[in-house]
Amino acid sequence: MGLLVKERSVVVPGEVLAEGLDFLPSNGTYRHEEKILANQLGLLVVDGKVLKTIPLSGRYLPKKNDIVIGRVMDITMMGWRFEINSPYTSLLSMKEGSFDFIPKNANLSKYYALDDHAVLEIIKVTSQNLVDLTAKGPGLRKLKGGQIIKVNTHKVPRIIGKKGSMVSMLKKATGCKIIVGQNGLVWVQGEPKSEILAVDTIHKIESESHLPGLTERIKSHLEQTLGIKIEAEPDQPEEER
Repeated sequence: MGLLVKERSVVVPGEVLAEGLDFLPSNGTYRHEEKILANQLGLLVVDGKVLKTIPLSGRYLPKKNDIVIGRVMDITMMGWRFEINSPYTSLLSMKEGSFDFIPKNANLSKYYALDDHAVLEIIKVTSQNLVDLTAKGPGLRKLKGGQIIKVNTHKVPRIIGKKGSMVSMLKKATGCKIIVGQNGLVWVQGEPKSEILAVDTIHKIESESHLPGLTERIKSHLEQTLGIKIEAEPDQPEEER
């Protein structure tokens, strides 16, 4: 009886987490008779008597005000359709594509061509899950050069860090420009060796994000690789991520 799995363990769907009525199910868990089971692949979090799991996989579900990185997949009469690592369609209209006036008969590929990448903001998600985008805002723009990598969307908060601490440390250490989209796409631009280090470190954060002491491990990794001293924020508890 009681808790059967240690906190911060990786659990799989159908795994029994606790027996008896001492614990309550929450996100990612459910009760069956006197047992609480996981309903997704995730990390077990025990909050008092409440059991929940933080998902470790899944595609991006768009939310208003999210900053995303998208790829032009189609050009229409209305604007550009972007692929944003989501099952839903997203559109950047001519009105939202540029601060400049775009005439109706303009060659839209001069602004965004097929396979171009851009940093965009979600301004609306309809009840039919149609996503409206804008390129009109601070930092929103077409991306030139660099490389795009994909990470698990649920690891994005750890890659960014509390108040941007993790990605800020990585930018300073490597000298790269880095933009992390909420949709799990990351743009990295810098000197070739620096880009490689930044990308490898981002994947290291992604793969080790469920382990304690992440910030210190990443800091040590960068210091040993670069031979420099780095200032970093301490790790935050899981609930604050």
